[in-house]
Amino acid sequence: MQIIKTIEELRPIVKGWRKEGLRVGLVPTMGYLHEGHKSLIVKAVSENDRVVVSDFVNPTQFGVNEDLASYPRDIERDAAICEEAGADLIFHPEPEEMYFADSCTFVNMDKLTKGLCGKTRPTHFRGVCTVVSKLFHIVTPDRAYFGQKDAQQLAVIRRMVRDLNFDIEIVGCPIVREKDGLAMSSRNTYLSGEERKAALILHKSLLLGKQMMEQGERDAAKVKAAIIQNMETEPLAKVDYVEIVNPDSLENIDIIKGKALIATAVYIGKTRLIDNEM
Repeated sequence: MQIIKTIEELRPIVKGWRKEGLRVGLVPTMGYLHEGHKSLIVKAVSENDRVVVSDFVNPTQFGVNEDLASYPRDIERDAAICEEAGADLIFHPEPEEMYFADSCTFVNMDKLTKGLCGKTRPTHFRGVCTVVSKLFHIVTPDRAYFGQKDAQQLAVIRRMVRDLNFDIEIVGCPIVREKDGLAMSSRNTYLSGEERKAALILHKSLLLGKQMMEQGERDAAKVKAAIIQNMETEPLAKVDYVEIVNPDSLENIDIIKGKALIATAVYIGKTRLIDNEM
């Protein structure tokens, strides 16, 4: 398995695969991989002839006073996970490789990026759409793999691919959880032992809401209120949002009739965690 750091090195390799008629899968990541990322790579390997994993902490999706500088990084650890999962290549560029010093072009989106995480992170999805578009142009994959834990991101990428006519299949993959239910996340490393226990309130509260819907509750406001009330029993938890939305349009739902996504972001101490249930 190769680790490639420049676009100039990467493109001839992918073109060579294309000449052989091979199908290429891409798994975009910000590194510090865990079993959730590994599941995406394994899925990609099972469905493609060659798999590229991008390992890049993208500065344009971090806002002011967010954790860009402290975001965990460990390329040697990541490489071991990628090799074990069967990836063929890691694309590991520096920020100056991905962004020209005088770069002034971004991919922006309306509507889907206004709610949920977009409320408190107004520039985040502009950075996500821009870097993913760049990766799509650089790697030219047939398929790209994203985790459903980042449900808003997945919906945004799918809409961008549709709207901009990318010839790429977007594959959403299930959330991978720890044995106690906590959704795997690179940011879990920020949690102290006490905070790690407190973080379990996210999934427990989401399951409470899901159970209410399965038992016939159709009033979204009642479901949200029950989830928030349950989360507030944990002193270390500060709710950013709980919303019930259409999983494709991300529009808020008042009366639950068909598919519904319960999405939440919660601060545990200083660490902001997201999770969701369908």
